[in-house]
Amino acid sequence: MGTRILQKLIVPVIINSYKYQTHKIRPIERIVCAHSLGFTNIRNYAKSKDKGKDKKSKGKVEINPTMISELVPVEKLKERSNAAIDKMKDDFAKHLSLRSTTGSIETLAVKFEGKDYELQELAQIVRKNPKTIVINFASFPQAIPDALKSINSSGLNLNPQQDGTTLYVPVPKVTKEHREALAKNAKALYIKCRDALKEVQNEYIKKVKKQTGVSEDTIFSVTKQINAMCEKYQMEAKAVFDAKHVELVGK
Repeated sequence: MGTRILQKLIVPVIINSYKYQTHKIRPIERIVCAHSLGFTNIRNYAKSKDKGKDKKSKGKVEINPTMISELVPVEKLKERSNAAIDKMKDDFAKHLSLRSTTGSIETLAVKFEGKDYELQELAQIVRKNPKTIVINFASFPQAIPDALKSINSSGLNLNPQQDGTTLYVPVPKVTKEHREALAKNAKALYIKCRDALKEVQNEYIKKVKKQTGVSEDTIFSVTKQINAMCEKYQMEAKAVFDAKHVELVGK
């Protein structure tokens, strides 16, 4: 009873004193009442400014070929991926030259009577002068329609003229339009390579997921490794295409 009376007498005095002395008290600490009267101190800490969430860096996936090979033939995966990139490089070299050369035409693929041939296997090819290539089909005149089809769809920007069993092919000048046409064909070949790499990736991931008697953690880890491995091949293919694009159009 005595304590309650004492509180009623003292607390107003403390509160009034507090009102006139707030300028002496630090902003981060407000004394509400004294411990001796059974009250507690309350601290109001200034909130720091929101600095935003830190972006988590994407962890690098460590590739373990031995671990992958326990589930799928990893060497075969590498072989097929490298083959797709090499095919694109080969097509770039043969069909996407700024100047149409005799060599490019000689190795041009022609589908004749259900089989694939190089043009030089079906005809005699000579460079008559710097501006004209002559293709003689005296031995296989029946192959001319298929050869014309291959030449026109080769992306070499050639316009052959037929005279009997002979084709005369004017060598085009290197124009801006010609460069852009070659660049367009380069992109088509790159997309073909990219899709082939993606097909290999999907095929091997499916094989991993079909495995039985393997823990989910192992399947998850191997799947991540295959994705990381195939991503490197995709980056390599893109780099080859970018370099070819710069070569063709200059930017």
